[in-house]
Amino acid sequence: MLNRRKALVTGAALAAMPRVALAKSAPLRIKPQAGMARLGPPDVPKTAIWGYDGQVPGPEIRVKQGDEVRATLDNGLKQPTTIHWHGIRIENAMDGVAALTQDPVEPGATFDYRFTAPDAGTFWYHPHNRTWEQMARGLYGPLIIEEAEPPAYDRDITLMLDDWRLGEDGRIDEESFGSMRDWSHAGRLGNWPTVNGAPQPDYPVKRNERLRLRIINCANASVQVLRLDGMDARVVAYDGMPVEPLALDGTFILAPAQRVDLIADVTADEGALMIAGRENFRACGFKVGGEARGKPLTDPVALPPNPLSTDLDLKEAVRTTLTVGGGAMGGMADARIGGFGAAYRGEDPVAGVFDARTLAVEHDLVWALNGVAGMPLEPLFKAERGQTAVVRLINEGRWPHAMHFHGHHFREVTEGSPWRDTILLGPRETKEVAFIADNPGRWMLHCHMLEHQAGGMGTWFEVG
Repeated sequence: MLNRRKALVTGAALAAMPRVALAKSAPLRIKPQAGMARLGPPDVPKTAIWGYDGQVPGPEIRVKQGDEVRATLDNGLKQPTTIHWHGIRIENAMDGVAALTQDPVEPGATFDYRFTAPDAGTFWYHPHNRTWEQMARGLYGPLIIEEAEPPAYDRDITLMLDDWRLGEDGRIDEESFGSMRDWSHAGRLGNWPTVNGAPQPDYPVKRNERLRLRIINCANASVQVLRLDGMDARVVAYDGMPVEPLALDGTFILAPAQRVDLIADVTADEGALMIAGRENFRACGFKVGGEARGKPLTDPVALPPNPLSTDLDLKEAVRTTLTVGGGAMGGMADARIGGFGAAYRGEDPVAGVFDARTLAVEHDLVWALNGVAGMPLEPLFKAERGQTAVVRLINEGRWPHAMHFHGHHFREVTEGSPWRDTILLGPRETKEVAFIADNPGRWMLHCHMLEHQAGGMGTWFEVG
């Protein structure tokens, strides 16, 4: 396996940003296909990846808030796939979840996605069929919805953080795909981190320059612990939803699928600043050269609000509990197989309750939600349109989980909690979240540690 320390010598190269593709007048054609990318240092061969348009990350799609996005998925893979527009509160039929909102798109086939982006912010897109493999091969890209009147800043930089499991020859470790050890433990943790598909890239900046940094954790399972040096930074949004500007002091955490928007004024003198990644590893650098202005900007940095319904009615809420069981050292004795996928394909679902060993060996299932492994036939709950939903999340196991709700944003039922679409649930931890179920359809709720989802941590809820 490649050694992380080897990346320390590669930071001098400027990282090429993904190209910008505007989806306005004509449909944008997005083709997931095989490609080559230089993920490692110069003395390591390029890596065979799967990427949208053969590149990693895929094209950065930018539209204005309220614009219609029209995109055609042209499947150039040897596997069926879809596109899930992560975090966008769109029509259910466009959500891109195979066997829940659409049939998977077969090799050589196409599918037309068409939706209006109601919220401004930092979002992204990725497959929702064999996600644990397809994302680990490089299938993801940023989706940026621009505000009509954003605050003042000099540059807008998107940073997609990933980690790869690479051998010394630069190849992706394909033999470990489907590893029950990964599925039952922390998930597929990589040995080689990248930002925008490059190891430890450097970005030139100027003193007193104001940056908008959009940071996206697109790793399969790694929780990123980050630190930003040499900048006066404020958090202005989580998961695409604006917050009152909050001064960034010390480290901050991004679970898989989470995003954070920062407004950062460069305060360092000539030299290098950095974002530090997991295990104090330098994720990327910012090299200071020259001066943008004599002193920092003093303009307000707050983002305009999004049209999200936030008036929670906790008294009349539909309430449910979601308990996570299983995983290594989790003590799960048995579980029922959900059977949703079989029913969707017109097959008879497997009936009965099975012990943990049978679930793992015969069905590749190692996790359960409320005693059900895999997508259940019945929804976790049903809510009337506009009704408040409260979900109590209980993690009985020894591993963290990034719980992602489709089609909605939620917040913890505690004062001042931000609105998010993904929440990190620690070992033996309980959290209660609430949202207004105002988007009709059948929506998935799952762990975004992708091996956990594949191993049984997926359910759904219905908004009527």
